[in-house]
Amino acid sequence: MPFKSTNLFAQIIDLADRDAFRSIVRKHGGDRCAKGFTCWEQLVSMLFCQLGKAQSLREICGGLASCMGKLNHLGLHEGPRRTTLAYANEHRSWKIYEEMFYHLLGQARTYNWGKRKFRFKNKLYSMDATMIELCLSMFDWAHFRRAKGAVKLHMILDHDGYLPTFAHITEGKVHEVRVARGVMAEDFPFPAGSIVVIDKGYTDYDLFNRWCEAGVIFVTRMKDNVPYDVIRRRKRPTHSNVLRDEQIEFNTYRGQERCPQELRRIEVWDEENQQTLVFLTNHLTFAATTIAAIYKDRWQIENFFKAIKQNLRIKTFVGTSINALHVQIWTALIAILLLKILKLRSTFAWSMSNLVAMLRFNLFTYRDLWEWLNEPFQHPPEEMDNLQLSFFPAVLGQHTGG
Repeated sequence: MPFKSTNLFAQIIDLADRDAFRSIVRKHGGDRCAKGFTCWEQLVSMLFCQLGKAQSLREICGGLASCMGKLNHLGLHEGPRRTTLAYANEHRSWKIYEEMFYHLLGQARTYNWGKRKFRFKNKLYSMDATMIELCLSMFDWAHFRRAKGAVKLHMILDHDGYLPTFAHITEGKVHEVRVARGVMAEDFPFPAGSIVVIDKGYTDYDLFNRWCEAGVIFVTRMKDNVPYDVIRRRKRPTHSNVLRDEQIEFNTYRGQERCPQELRRIEVWDEENQQTLVFLTNHLTFAATTIAAIYKDRWQIENFFKAIKQNLRIKTFVGTSINALHVQIWTALIAILLLKILKLRSTFAWSMSNLVAMLRFNLFTYRDLWEWLNEPFQHPPEEMDNLQLSFFPAVLGQHTGG
């Protein structure tokens, strides 16, 4: 579709494969009894919620309805009614949007995401979870504590492009290790030779042993109270912040039974925070400084959680049912993939927060998306101004006496 007749929002939506989405909808029977409001229209409405940071169903519906003739390019005939969108979010399966996220992820992986930070060829992942607090009186199904509700978003981040490569949503009281040993192991088994970086919360002897046997490398922080025996001490690199480099094994009956593997313990002095960091890994050949650098890059998943919470709508929700919450989180993940693609293909040095803010102000501006991304502050040509004004003849006529 030529850019002169479409707005930025429509061009962003075009990055999502509409034919693939139709196929997913047919698979799940999503448009059965749609009554004029399709799953595509629901997706567009929820992406408007994410990119426009609409605070409520009323703002989503009112914001789209106020766009007058600009909705046809989005596949919408008119702005949705509030009750219609609420019903769709509550009753249409969130698995449609989960599957669309993974389809878009497949598209995103085809792009060249630039140079790797590390020289080794191993695939690097980080795994973590973030808590999303909820009001228990409104989300009475999301049990966490006596007076609090919450859900957890469990995530695997691929460090090639820092793409969210796997996600799973649970109640807040579900422990990270339980998900790592269950759903994640079944749906996303790490390939042999890959490296997974985790924090102390994933300390589990069975999990460590499973990864060792599968040829998966892990790097984590070691808990202070873990009993172990030193098998041998390795030579420390000179003029470095490495304090100790040891090969160890767990020395309790339980540790030996559940993880009878030879592991590696590394102590590193953190000058910035004036503390000693202790790392545990099953990789016996990487330099100790490389292990420390790998763990440091785990901070990227924390940055990802921070970016999605600050820039998209996953802290407050426009529906209170389980299905509506899942729909909103999965459309947020679709939105973050679209934003990452925009950042990658732009020559302008966007930060995620600036990109989201500027898009919010210009969603229905009639510009070529890629020209705008590369030169966001350049005034559009005069014919483009005339084109945008032509969409409001009635309004202009009222002010000019026409």
